[in-house]
Amino acid sequence: MVGKDPDTMAHVLAVRAISFDAAEPVRGLQVADDAPTPEPPAGWKRVRIRAAALNRHDIFSLQGVGLRAEELPRVLGCDGAGVDDEGNDVVVHAVLGDAEIGRGDAVNDPRRSLLSERYDGTFAEYLVVPAANVVAKPAELTFEEAACLPTAWLTAFRMLFKNSATRPGDTVLVQGAGGGVSTAAITLARAAGLRVWATSRTPEKRARAIELGAHAAFEPGARLPERVDAVLESVGQSTWAHSLRAVRPGGVIVVCGATSGDAPSAELARVFYQQLRVVGSTMGSRQELLQLLSFCALTGVRPAIDRVLPLTEAADGFAAMWRGELFGKVVFAV
Repeated sequence: MVGKDPDTMAHVLAVRAISFDAAEPVRGLQVADDAPTPEPPAGWKRVRIRAAALNRHDIFSLQGVGLRAEELPRVLGCDGAGVDDEGNDVVVHAVLGDAEIGRGDAVNDPRRSLLSERYDGTFAEYLVVPAANVVAKPAELTFEEAACLPTAWLTAFRMLFKNSATRPGDTVLVQGAGGGVSTAAITLARAAGLRVWATSRTPEKRARAIELGAHAAFEPGARLPERVDAVLESVGQSTWAHSLRAVRPGGVIVVCGATSGDAPSAELARVFYQQLRVVGSTMGSRQELLQLLSFCALTGVRPAIDRVLPLTEAADGFAAMWRGELFGKVVFAV
């Protein structure tokens, strides 16, 4: 597609959800080159996507979470980096507010949405978004690296630096090493001077967690050498009891997801007796994305990328995520 003028292009490549399947979500995926080139309405920008990153959210979309059948087909993808129509290298912030799009912290808008929910997402050659959802890409980051940051990495950034109240020298436990949020949390926490412990079901992923920067890695549910100051929890039901027991009295559990289920025992007696704090966290603000980009540019911290695939092979990336084969991010090169 290099060298083509967007004003003369009739159709472009896109990856869409066309149906829902809870058991085999990848069946509802379509990769086709018949998408119309989008035109930005007033106050919006068009971005030529150079790289886009896969998230668990995209699997959930194929299972019917956050989408209705009448909204299909929908171009998937929350994360992307590319070049706007003025030639600027940019990163896309995936959180859109409702009536006040572009104003304030859209993360706290009760009617917020993510790209690929109400509006088409980043898994296409071109994307249109509100102008406020486009920020400058630091020259130090490649398009592939920058594309990994707006969802999983931004979520981990907000969990650590806004909601965990940890400081350099504290100990943090990251549950479920291997996913995008957990690998981001390990890398960011180590770079910020925290002692980092992680859990994973497989020896291979525990070894990879240590390579990323974790000081130690344990089997899920393992007895830890001591209690931690904070737990970063994205697994949910299968690790919740361990998270409650792993944190020190007065410590905090920051929750951003529940991939294994969201109905564990609350163990309220332990929560109030140990004076624990349970804090929900999701995504991050535009300002926090700018801070994250600056953090990565200044420190040299970079996201772990499991594989880079052409957008035409998106189904392979989805299948690998569904099978749990990843350590780090899947990036689609456009």
